[in-house]
Amino acid sequence: MNGEWLRRGRDGRLSVYLLSDAAVLCRAERGPGGSWDPARTVGGDQRLHPALALGQGADGYTHLVSWRPTVTGESGLVHSAHFRPRLSALDWTPIGHPDKKGDRTGEPAVTVDARGRAHVFVRNKGGGVGMVAQKEKGGWDPWRDLGGSAVQEGLAAVTGESGLVELFAAVPDGILHWRQEEPGSRPVMEEALEASVRPGTLRALATSAGSSTLFYTDAAGELCAWRPGAKPVPLLPSVGPGPVSVIRCELDGYDCTLLAQRSASGRIVFAAYPTEQETAGAWWTESGPRLPAGATVSLARDEEGRVVAAALTPGTDELLLTRRKDEPGLALEAWQPV
Repeated sequence: MNGEWLRRGRDGRLSVYLLSDAAVLCRAERGPGGSWDPARTVGGDQRLHPALALGQGADGYTHLVSWRPTVTGESGLVHSAHFRPRLSALDWTPIGHPDKKGDRTGEPAVTVDARGRAHVFVRNKGGGVGMVAQKEKGGWDPWRDLGGSAVQEGLAAVTGESGLVELFAAVPDGILHWRQEEPGSRPVMEEALEASVRPGTLRALATSAGSSTLFYTDAAGELCAWRPGAKPVPLLPSVGPGPVSVIRCELDGYDCTLLAQRSASGRIVFAAYPTEQETAGAWWTESGPRLPAGATVSLARDEEGRVVAAALTPGTDELLLTRRKDEPGLALEAWQPV
C-alpha cells in the first residue's frame, strides 16, 4: 500500500484499510476510542489487483486508488472516496490509464489538494510519470505526462501546507521533485537531487508553510531527510525495509516529527525530533511484541490529538493498536488487538 493506511475520519473515528485477495477492506471504530467493527468491502464488488494508494484531504475524506483488470492482459485505474469510516465508500470509478490502455505500469500514489481534489500519479510505460486530477465540479481532467525517465516504484505524493501538490520519485541516480506553481496547475519538475536511494523507501510529509520533507533510505542504510532547495540530512540508521511511517504531533509543547518502522528484530520502533530540526538528533525506541516479517506500522492522531499507532500483519486479520499516554514524552499504552 502507498500512503498511511490508518486514518482519522471526518467524524473523529479511526479506520484502517486492508488489502484482501481481490478487494479492499475497511475496519472502523464504532465511536472515537471505542470498539471496532468487523472488516467490510470498500467500493462495491469490482475485482481489484493487489494494489492500493491512500490520500486524505483537509476535509477528512479518504481517497483510494487501485488497479482493476479490464480485458485480457490490460488493466485500468479506479478511484473511490470514503466520506466517513462507518458509512459505505463510493463505488469504484474508472479513471483511465496513463498510456490510454495496457497492463499495470506501476504502483499508484494519491494526494488531495486544498480544494479537495484528488491527484493520482503512476509510472507510465515510458518510465516517466503520468498524472490525472479531479475537476473541481466533478469528473476528471485528461491524463498528463509529467516527464522523467527510469522512475522506480514507490512514488511519494504530498500536499504542502500551501495547498500545492508535490511529487517525489526515485531514479537510479537520485530523486526527482515536481511541484505545482499554483492551485490546479500541472506539477512541474523543479529539482533533481543526486543521491543513492533504496527503491521503495520514499515517504513525504508537509513540515512547514513553505516546505515538505522527504524521508528515504540511502544505499548505505541511512534514513535521510531532504527538503528541496537544501542538502539531504542523514537522520539515523534505517532498521527495516520499506518507507517509514511519519506524522507531525505535539510532544511536551513542541512541534515534532514522529517516525515509526518495523525493525529487523520484529518490534516496532519510534523516533521523534523537533520538526525540521534534524540536527537535534533522533534515536529509535522499541515498543510492542515481535511481529512476523512483512508486518507494517501506520500512524495517525485520534480525536483528542493523541498519537495512535497500528501494526498489521499482511494476509491476516491481526491488527494491534496503541495510543500515547497522557504523560510527558512518548510513553505508549500496551499494544492491544482490535
